[in-house]
Amino acid sequence: MSHLCLCLLFAGLCAFAQCHYTPDHNEDHDHGRSAPAEGERDLPSLKIARGNADFAFRFYHHVASESTEKNIFFSPLSISTALAMVSLGARTTTLSQLLSGLGFNPSDITELEIHEGFHHLLRILNRPNAELHLSIGNTLFTDDQVKPLKKFLDAAKHFYETDVLPTNFKNSAVAKSQINSYIEKKTNGKIVDAVKGLNPEAVMVIVNYIYMRANWEKPFNSLHTRVGDFYVDEETMVKVPMMNKVSWFETYHDKILSCKVVKLPFKSNVSALFILPDQGEMKQLENALSKDVLLKWMNSTKSQRIDLFLPRFTISGNYAMKGILRRMNIKEVFTDQADLSGITGKPELKISKAIHKAYLNVYENDTEPAATAAIEIVPISLPHVIITLNRPFLLVIVQEETGTFIFMGKVTNPTEA
Repeated sequence: MSHLCLCLLFAGLCAFAQCHYTPDHNEDHDHGRSAPAEGERDLPSLKIARGNADFAFRFYHHVASESTEKNIFFSPLSISTALAMVSLGARTTTLSQLLSGLGFNPSDITELEIHEGFHHLLRILNRPNAELHLSIGNTLFTDDQVKPLKKFLDAAKHFYETDVLPTNFKNSAVAKSQINSYIEKKTNGKIVDAVKGLNPEAVMVIVNYIYMRANWEKPFNSLHTRVGDFYVDEETMVKVPMMNKVSWFETYHDKILSCKVVKLPFKSNVSALFILPDQGEMKQLENALSKDVLLKWMNSTKSQRIDLFLPRFTISGNYAMKGILRRMNIKEVFTDQADLSGITGKPELKISKAIHKAYLNVYENDTEPAATAAIEIVPISLPHVIITLNRPFLLVIVQEETGTFIFMGKVTNPTEA
């Protein structure tokens, strides 16, 4: 029996410009705290944190094994969210593979708890605030050849706040233009031409997008930016604009993994961790990278006066996901044995294509408000440590309250967009 095709698209953007998180007093009762209080640890979003983290690091390891010399940047949250939404319509072994691949053990968490967790997380991250520009959304583009079940549509709308848009896949050029325009608009013009081609049998495309702009809590002064050397490897050196700031930063020196960690918070409880391995220790660091290691670093940082040099850069990631997900044991959903009968009532769908595109722009500051023009005055005699990110480093952007890893990456060459 021939199968109709479902495509998955994931788009993520992070531009460091402006960010702040405000709790929902009706749900979280969590005003101004960076960690849940006793009695709030059973919040739905916290129940899926471990699974999401497990997926994020396993995905990173698979990408890194194929991209040893390349920049890496992706949003594990974007990918997990879209796949979790697909699982609403999966059945039998297709469902069990999806949930297991996403890092969820049925003995530890129920399907309902998983979907409730994503629903709660999306509500937290999408909450409007004057200092936050963070939006995550899902959209289902459907052709009239396939009529999704009301139960599936209701669940997708309820748990994942999914929009449903009619699309004429018989005219693939029009459908491609419609989807690309939608993604470009939702990511403020940064993710363009996400869809290069559509399977002629496609009848449905699921899109997840994530867009974040975040101002540094301690912005860099562009007047201090100078061209510096970045050592891609032992034989390659490139020139980059190197931002510089002397201030108090949360840092940690992991002597076991031979790396330094610098935590740069945004105006929120979202933070970026920059991890600089010692010369020649990147492979050891990547092999050890895990949620437990990240938590150890975050819990071990101490405030220290640092002369920090950080390159200004733009990187992007573009991944054909099928091969990566199959290696993560999410296989059946891509085959003719796929059971996505919960979407249409019939086992007639499989995923033909899964694409992820992400974009990151790191710079001094997007705007020049009065607060960023403040002059920091410190005694000149205070000792400080110099940390210069002038060779390949890792970065992780995390929403600390929910333990959500929003973006992950490796900067091997900051001059390669």
